[in-house]
Amino acid sequence: MGAGRTKESIALSEKWIAEQVERLVEPAIGAMGYELVRVHLTGGRNKRVLQIMAEPDKAKIMTVDDCADISRVVSALLDVEDPIPGEYTLEVSSPGVDRPLVKRKDFERYVGYEIKLEASCIIDGRRRFRGRLKGLIDDRVCIEVANGEAEIAFADVAKAKLVLTDDLLTR
Repeated sequence: MGAGRTKESIALSEKWIAEQVERLVEPAIGAMGYELVRVHLTGGRNKRVLQIMAEPDKAKIMTVDDCADISRVVSALLDVEDPIPGEYTLEVSSPGVDRPLVKRKDFERYVGYEIKLEASCIIDGRRRFRGRLKGLIDDRVCIEVANGEAEIAFADVAKAKLVLTDDLLTR
C-alpha cells in the first residue's frame, strides 16, 4: 500500500469507481433489456476485477450469450470513458438464484424469503443477521430472526443476499 493509503481509503475509492461505472453502463444495459444488479470492483492495483451483474428485465433465463453481449457493450463504453485507472479484468455474470440484494427495490421484491445480511456497524451486539425478510419500512430493512425481529438502516447494509432454500427454488 502506498503512503497514506489505508484499507478503508482503498475500499472507498473502489466503491466510488464502481458508482461511476454504474452510472455509465446502467442506461446501456437497460436499453438492451437487462437490469443492472450490481457493479463491484475488487483487487489490488495490479489485479483488479470489475464485476458487472445483470439479469433480464423480463422473466427469461440469462444465457452465456447474454453475458457476452453485455460484455461487448460495457467494454466499448469503458474503453471510451476510461473510469478505472490501470488494468482490470471485466467479468459479466447473472446474479444466480442466491442473488445479492443491493437496491431498495430488491428488499421489497423478495419479501418473505430467507436472507443473510451483514451490517457495516454493530447493531444489537452483532453485524450478521439471517432470517426471513419482512421488507423495507421507513428506510430500514426488517428481518424476522430467531429471537424476534431486527431492523437495520438501509445505509448500514454492507452486504445482503438471498439464501438458497426450497421456497426460493420454486419461485
